[in-house]
Amino acid sequence: MTAPFPSRSLPLEGVSNFRDLGGYLGHGGRPVRWRHLFRSDHLAGLTPADQAQLAALGITRAVDFRGAHERATWPYAIPGLQQHALTIEPTVVQRVRDLLAQGHALTPQETVGLMQDTYRAFVHDNSPRFAELFALLLDSDAPLVFHCTAGKDRTGFAAALILQALGVSREVVMRDYLLTNELYRRPPGVAGPAPDEVLQVLWRVQQEFLDAALHAVDADYGGMAAYLENQLGLNAAARARFAALYLEP
Repeated sequence: MTAPFPSRSLPLEGVSNFRDLGGYLGHGGRPVRWRHLFRSDHLAGLTPADQAQLAALGITRAVDFRGAHERATWPYAIPGLQQHALTIEPTVVQRVRDLLAQGHALTPQETVGLMQDTYRAFVHDNSPRFAELFALLLDSDAPLVFHCTAGKDRTGFAAALILQALGVSREVVMRDYLLTNELYRRPPGVAGPAPDEVLQVLWRVQQEFLDAALHAVDADYGGMAAYLENQLGLNAAARARFAALYLEP
């Protein structure tokens, strides 16, 4: 009998969107290694029991994509977990606030457009941060979790880059991305001045968001392979090492 696959979503008390990227089929039909690459919402709410679970999984590195204000508002320091701050400021939040302050009646469809702009900015403006992520991943295969605040946008694009660098198909990458809508729980009391239909766009993910980034990669950089090499530093040798580290033999 074959052993059951590990669970993808980990039932932690202090986060809702903590999950494993393992098991997806990459180059040559080789699956991504389980229990090495994790994505999550922010870790400030982890309970002592949660922290013990992370320690049991051997997770010693956390990549934090949150902006400076987010980290100051929800800080964390977990014994045995080294935090790497790769700052990507949440510009869409400020744009929404500015439009509402100007009296603009923001619609859900306009909000989708703002989110698409945000994802295009990940591609065009934030490639140095994602290059740093890959440098950390190439340095060691020690289990690592990467996260932002909700674990959906900055984290979602990072997961898409990692999985595609490992040869996972775009269809599967999109399925992983959309899992956030099944798992993530918006914190209670988080509302703000935006109407609820706008918040529903901001606090969830849509295929149109990630598609905007992937289309920008294709149109402006010649495709994912060229983007990984020329913008993120993954030449052929680095991609081979990356596969050796994170795909099953």
